Amino acid sequence: MAVSYRNLWRTLNEQNLKKTDLIEMVGLSSSTIAKLSQNRTVTTDVLDRIGLALNCNIEDILEIERDSTPATALSVKEPTYTVVSLFSGCGGLDLGFKGGFSFLDREYPSHPFDIIWANDFNKAACETYRANVDKRIVMGPIEDVFDTMPISADVVIGGFPCQDISINGKMAGVDGKRSGLYIWMVKAVERIRPKVFIAENVKALLMKRHESSLERVINDFSEIGYNISYHLYNAADYGVPQIRERVIIVGIRKDIDADFVPPTPTTADRRITAKEALSDLEDKPEDASINHIWSLAKPSSGQGLRFLTADAPATTMRSECHGNLQFHYALPRRISMREAARIQSFPDDFTFEAKLRETERMIGNAVAPVFAWHIANSVLDVLNAAKE
Repeated sequence: MAVSYRNLWRTLNEQNLKKTDLIEMVGLSSSTIAKLSQNRTVTTDVLDRIGLALNCNIEDILEIERDSTPATALSVKEPTYTVVSLFSGCGGLDLGFKGGFSFLDREYPSHPFDIIWANDFNKAACETYRANVDKRIVMGPIEDVFDTMPISADVVIGGFPCQDISINGKMAGVDGKRSGLYIWMVKAVERIRPKVFIAENVKALLMKRHESSLERVINDFSEIGYNISYHLYNAADYGVPQIRERVIIVGIRKDIDADFVPPTPTTADRRITAKEALSDLEDKPEDASINHIWSLAKPSSGQGLRFLTADAPATTMRSECHGNLQFHYALPRRISMREAARIQSFPDDFTFEAKLRETERMIGNAVAPVFAWHIANSVLDVLNAAKE
C-alpha cells in the first residue's frame, strides 16, 4: 500500500497557499512537512488538523494506492495516458504535463501522462530535455523524423513555431517559413487520432491581421474530425511570475462526449511579483552549474532598455533578445538565466545544457511549466470524463 498526498498539493494550489502557509495554519513541524512531501504516512491527528484548516475532506488530502482495488480504498489509481509531443523545445509544456515538481514552495503533483515520443530539431534543446524531462526525444526536423512517430496515443501536444505570427516576428501568419510547420501538427493528429490535442501559440494569432490564419487552423483540424475551441490565457493568473499571454487551441475528437473547461485562475487576484520570485538569488554570485550567469550587454534602445519592477510580475520573456534580457529590479545587471528560468516557472533543479545565448533562447521559447500543469489538469478531466 502506498500513500500519495498529491491531492493536498492540488488543494493548496486551488486555495493559492504555500507549504509555509500550511505550517503556520496547522502548526506543523518541518519534519512533518518533509514526510508529506515524500509521501510518507503521518498521524490521523495531522490529517484532521489539515482538513479543518483547509475546510476540506480527507480525499482532498491524500490517496491510498493498493495492489488491488477493494471498495474500501479511498481512491483508485488513475490510468496512464500516452502523449506525443511535437516542437518540444527544452520541455516546458511536457514538464507541466508530467508534473511532479515544485516551484516557489508550491508542489505540482505528478499527472498520469506518459510522454512516449517527443521531437525537436535543436541539439541544445534535446540535450536539455533528456537531462530534465525524458530520454525519449528524437532530434531532427519534423519532416525527417515523422515516420518514427507512434501511430497511436491519447494526447498530442505542441507549441508550433510562432515566429511568423508574433508581433516581434515577421507577421507572415501560418504560411510563414517557421509557423507553416504547424501543418506537421495537423498531419500528426491525423496519423495518431488522439482523443485530445493541445496547441500553444502567441496572442497575436487572435489579431485581425491573422484572422485568416486562425480560420485555417480551425478548419484544418475540424476537417480531420475534431471539435475546436481556443482561449487566451495570462500565465500570471496561474502562479507564473510573468505577464505572458498565450493562446491555447484545444481539439477534442468528435466521438468524445466531453468538453474542455479552461482551468480556474489561481493567482489572478494576487499575482507573484518579480521580487517574490527572485529575491533569494540577489546575493548569489555567478554560478554556471545552475545557469546563474548573465549577459554583460549595456543598455540600448528598444528591448535593451527593459527593467523588471520589483512589486509586479515580470514582462514577457522573449527568445530572441540577443543578450538583451530585462535588467534586474535592484542590481546593476541584466537578469541571469536562472532568474529568467524562475520567471518562466522552471523548478530550480531544471538545468539547461547550453551556454548563455542558447539557454536564453530555450527559456524564451518555452511554455511556462506551472501554467502547462494547469492545462494538463483540464485535459485530464476530459480524458477521465470520456471513460465514464
